[in-house]
Amino acid sequence: MAKTLEFPVLLRLIDERSVAFRAAVASAPSLDAQVPTCPEWTLRDLVRHLGGVQRSWAGIVTAGPADVRPDVTVSEAPRERADLLAWSAESTEQLLGALREFGPDRGCWTWWGGSRSPQTSGAVARHQVQEAMVHTYDAEITVGAPQPLPSEAALDGVDEFLSTCCAGTDPWPHEPAVVEYHATEGRSWRLSLSGDGARVTELLAPAAGTGEDAAGAILQGTAGELVLALYDRIPVNSLKVEGDPRLFDLLLAWDPTAQDLPTRAASSMPRS
Repeated sequence: MAKTLEFPVLLRLIDERSVAFRAAVASAPSLDAQVPTCPEWTLRDLVRHLGGVQRSWAGIVTAGPADVRPDVTVSEAPRERADLLAWSAESTEQLLGALREFGPDRGCWTWWGGSRSPQTSGAVARHQVQEAMVHTYDAEITVGAPQPLPSEAALDGVDEFLSTCCAGTDPWPHEPAVVEYHATEGRSWRLSLSGDGARVTELLAPAAGTGEDAAGAILQGTAGELVLALYDRIPVNSLKVEGDPRLFDLLLAWDPTAQDLPTRAASSMPRS
């Protein structure tokens, strides 16, 4: 298994992606523009969402170990662009400040308690890279200037998504299946799905299995494209698909832990 990114790298990526997010928002003609990848939201809603998420997780990390989600109060976001962007920057700094203060090993509540990812501030930082990265893409596509996802963050993002949002003991409600994800940068993952749950393994090299080990479907693209497909930002069929593409539709519809992702729906803002 490839080693995950070091904690200081995760903090740098949260900061870089959040700065890029605000740059895209600042360039928009209007904050009332609809976000095509989050159709229920305007760009203003998107800023409020990401800022609220970052402030919430700052409070959760600060609260430390807990069996239930800590009650964190998030200040109301202002409406005007300059004030809203300043509030967003403060949100990012609150998150980074809490992570720096307590380090990667602090226990804390997380919604992914049943997954392979640990309930630690380091895992929070890892997921918040993806939150900022995917929502930066949302903002950039809204202003007509989507950029490729940074390869360093995207490669970790594929592994993070499969480990946090898929791998666990929640039963797969369909016939057992195996799917694989192959990044053109040279990393590959296998997701094995059954009534016993989901198991993810990183492959040293793509290899054709046989019998029960054969992948029912394979998705190939850059790591950034894979992340965007996993988060339902781009259609699976825009990438190279081998095998049965319906398996990816079933995976997109599967919600084993009511996971909080960089979401399409404003109603999940408190949980991401």
